[in-house]
Amino acid sequence: MVLIGLTDMAYDNDLVQQVRAYLRGIPRMAIEEKKMFGGLAFLVNGKMCINVSGDSLMCRFDPDNLDEIVERRGYRPMVMKGKNLAGYCYVGPEGYGQPEDFSYWLELCLAYNAQAKASSRR
Repeated sequence: MVLIGLTDMAYDNDLVQQVRAYLRGIPRMAIEEKKMFGGLAFLVNGKMCINVSGDSLMCRFDPDNLDEIVERRGYRPMVMKGKNLAGYCYVGPEGYGQPEDFSYWLELCLAYNAQAKASSRR
C-alpha cells in the first residue's frame, strides 16, 4: 500500500488506481477527481460519488438502502459531529477485497449518483 500525503490527507494510491480504472470503463460519464473528505473524491457528472480515504472507500448511497448495506462486511457508518451521516459510509479493505465486493460498492454509489443532489458551489 502506498499512501500519498496531501497536507494532512492520505490515501491508498493502489485503491485510487482501482477506482479510477473502474470508472473509466463506464461510458458517458464526466469524472472529476478532487481532494476532499480527507482523501481523493471521484465526482461523477458533477456530484460526489465515491472517495478513497486511507485504505477505505467512502461511499455515497441511497439512505433508503441502509438496512441492506449495514449487513455488508467492512461497513462502517460515517460519523460527523457525533451523528451518523445519512447516505454515507466507510468500507474497509475486508469489505471490498474481492472483485465482486469492489463492484458492489462502486455500482451502489453509481446507482445513487443519478438521483443525488449536487452540492452548491461556493
